[in-house]
Amino acid sequence: MTDALLGGFGRWVLDLSEDMGQFVLLVRSTVQWMWRAPIEWRQTLIQMGRIGVDSLPVTAMTMFFTGMVLALQSGATSKHFFNTPLFVGTVVAFSIVMELGPVLTAVVVAGRAGASIAAELGTMKVTEQIDALYTLGTDPIRYLVIPRLLAFLFVLPLLTVISDFTGILGGFFVSRVKYAIPATVYWHDIVDNMEVKHFVHGYLKTYIFAFLVSMISCYRGVTTRGGAEGVGKSTTRAVVESMVLILVIDYFATALLNALGIT
Repeated sequence: MTDALLGGFGRWVLDLSEDMGQFVLLVRSTVQWMWRAPIEWRQTLIQMGRIGVDSLPVTAMTMFFTGMVLALQSGATSKHFFNTPLFVGTVVAFSIVMELGPVLTAVVVAGRAGASIAAELGTMKVTEQIDALYTLGTDPIRYLVIPRLLAFLFVLPLLTVISDFTGILGGFFVSRVKYAIPATVYWHDIVDNMEVKHFVHGYLKTYIFAFLVSMISCYRGVTTRGGAEGVGKSTTRAVVESMVLILVIDYFATALLNALGIT
């Protein structure tokens, strides 16, 4: 039994090492192609529409209700301790702008757009359309991967800004209706306590998340094997790995930004 466990662990380590090596090679090739070949701007604009415009309703709705929950809980907590809801706007704005906005937006986009990219490229791989691009003299990385990476880098930060605003609006709705907090008090709490560096703290993370989600989704798509079943497995792995890495990298990115004084 020990031999079987050690053998299984060894195979897992080898598979993980192979996966990581292939992923690094894909990232290297992507960076090289971005500098030495013209960018497919038409494909990039198409992907921006699919990733950004199509994801806008679900990200906005997610953050609106997140802001509502934050306002409800922070108001109830402060009311319990101080007999009046205090600094609801500050709590909502700081929580959303610095952490929840970038993270939840990236998670939602990974579940919607990331899954779509992995499934689309996976289908192209198992039906040999990617091999056909090689035959036609077109590099798949330049035509398929780079437009999706650039689209994520352009769109995810914009989605995060919109999500931040809708989340704060959701908090304002609850604070006004539930706790009868005047609008001037809510917005003055935010303006008086929040600085530009707090917004930058969350905004910079979106570029890291955009790179991770796009590259993982593309990697899982172009390495798909096993027909329709393989497409499903690649899509699932792309979404799960993206979501887990968003949460893991968020910690290290936060620690680094705090060390740099962007907090």
